[in-house]
Amino acid sequence: MSTETPPKPVLDVEGIQKLLPHRPPFLLVDRVVSFEKDARLVALKGVTMNEPFFQGHFPGAPVMPGVLILEALAQAAALLACLSLTPEETNQKITYLMGIDGARFRKPVVPGDRLELEVVVTKHKAAVWKQQGTARVDGQVVAEAEFMAMLADRES
Repeated sequence: MSTETPPKPVLDVEGIQKLLPHRPPFLLVDRVVSFEKDARLVALKGVTMNEPFFQGHFPGAPVMPGVLILEALAQAAALLACLSLTPEETNQKITYLMGIDGARFRKPVVPGDRLELEVVVTKHKAAVWKQQGTARVDGQVVAEAEFMAMLADRES
């Protein structure tokens, strides 16, 4: 049995919900475990058999849909952009996905897996962010893509 202590979260799910508009079952990030302003973020998503998408994808052989793995990475990318703002700006901004390029799926994600979502800023100019995202399970890459997003003013 491992005596290793899990890393203390930078943000738990309640903190994440203060930054992102997503809510269960579409909130796909459980915690942020590492953050470097304007540079890098690592988040986690525990994949359980209780996920609603497993009812139809696929009965008898459940696999997390690739598009939802990309959505989890996009949510992590949005968190990196939001956490890089000042607290005052964070409450006034929302992140909109503008594009996904080079998406690749390497291995299936199944119930019981823990997705590690790593996003790294490749370019940031004004409100536009480009980031490279990599999803891993047990250290092995399961998916990757490049994301482009824009921070915009929240509507009152």
